[in-house]
Amino acid sequence: MKILIIGLGSIARKHISALQNLNIKNLNIYALRSNLNSEIEEGIENIYGLENLEIAFDFAIISNPTNLHFEFIEKLARLNIPLFIEKPALHTLKGADKLIELIENKQIVTYVACNLRFHPCIEYLKNKLSDANLKINEVNIYCGSYLPDWRPNVNFRNVYSANAAMGGGVHLDLFHELDYTGWLFGIPNKSKSTLRNVSSLNIDAIDYANYVLEYDTFTANVILNYYRIKPKRIIEVVCDNKILEADLINNRILNDENNIVFEAPDFEVKNTYSFQLDYFINCLRNNLHPMNSLKESIEILKIILKDE
Repeated sequence: MKILIIGLGSIARKHISALQNLNIKNLNIYALRSNLNSEIEEGIENIYGLENLEIAFDFAIISNPTNLHFEFIEKLARLNIPLFIEKPALHTLKGADKLIELIENKQIVTYVACNLRFHPCIEYLKNKLSDANLKINEVNIYCGSYLPDWRPNVNFRNVYSANAAMGGGVHLDLFHELDYTGWLFGIPNKSKSTLRNVSSLNIDAIDYANYVLEYDTFTANVILNYYRIKPKRIIEVVCDNKILEADLINNRILNDENNIVFEAPDFEVKNTYSFQLDYFINCLRNNLHPMNSLKESIEILKIILKDE
């Protein structure tokens, strides 16, 4: 299997490690490099352009900065290469419809990598919420963490997360929360948001986002921030006769009596990178359409960017 990597940052290395953990036979990983003097890394072969390619890639992983995704999605789609796209797929909606049209006309297989869909707590909720007799009254989702702790020994103000021009901002970085909200509950009928960057982090990218999503019979509230020193990541589903609170950091779900109704003590988030790549590769091998195509994911992006 021949796989092309676009971008060799921290997220790309997680995908590479995940690929290697899958023990794929005849795995060959190639990285597109912009500099002829780029370092040669063990297990990765460098290429320096997409013109006159003699390699038939099984798929490409797009994991460069978000503001560069559009360019490479377009280029690789024109080369008929299936695409595994790191979330968020795009940082702006400009040209998105034409990009989708290109993808559909050329019948390119796409998957936007939202690895938290493979978190066991979210999978549990997905199954639980399929019960037609479960009446939801309210959903509250909160994800707060401290951006300076994300990449130790690196000035956080220099990374893309803190810079709007590079596609940064908590609303895009924490795309997962809106993605799994849409996956669990569907696309809302209406949405509104508050997006700000007035915290003590003093960055130009959005560091606080608050979304109110209206469904037929309930409302979902999603709050995201970059400045919470003690991380917290929860999904609270308030039903007519029970409350379920999923703690995505401690990998457990509690009920309203504070009893554990589900727990995955041995789970590690890094495992989701292998789970989703295995899922995508199986879709390619079996000629199946993956969930969360580029078109589907852009429906979530429209909610995220609507009020920016």
